[in-house]
Amino acid sequence: MCQLRNYSPGDEEDVFRIVMEVLAGYGLSANPKETDADLQDIQAFYLSSGGAFRILELNGRIVGSYGLYPATNRSCELRKMYLQPELKGRGLGKKMMVDAFAVAKDLGFVEMTLETNSCLKEALGLYRKYGFTEFTPGHLSDRCDLAMKRTL
Repeated sequence: MCQLRNYSPGDEEDVFRIVMEVLAGYGLSANPKETDADLQDIQAFYLSSGGAFRILELNGRIVGSYGLYPATNRSCELRKMYLQPELKGRGLGKKMMVDAFAVAKDLGFVEMTLETNSCLKEALGLYRKYGFTEFTPGHLSDRCDLAMKRTL
């Protein structure tokens, strides 16, 4: 059985493992001191700031995640949307995206942005399918080379 649930303390290690596994498959690496420092304290970074962090479980095992970080009071950034590589093509990315839109709207956001790397072809396809378009932000994270946004 596949379900999305809210983050619980103790999920960090599994989430970071998935992030590292996905990035390694594309020749990228995790950076726990900078780009991935948010995973050290999900409660403080996402939840205490008015965002959300969701966990995707399959048969009780963590297989994916995403976070919503409040960029402004009306805009959130989709972060840490990762899925174990062997589960691609099963509609789980779509399930997370639809959930992210619903959660963002419930939190009062009207726009969602994200940063990604152009080598993540499957993710780019998903983002475009769901109406994200490229824009030029003021800053990009160290492993990202493009940003996208969409109205909710």
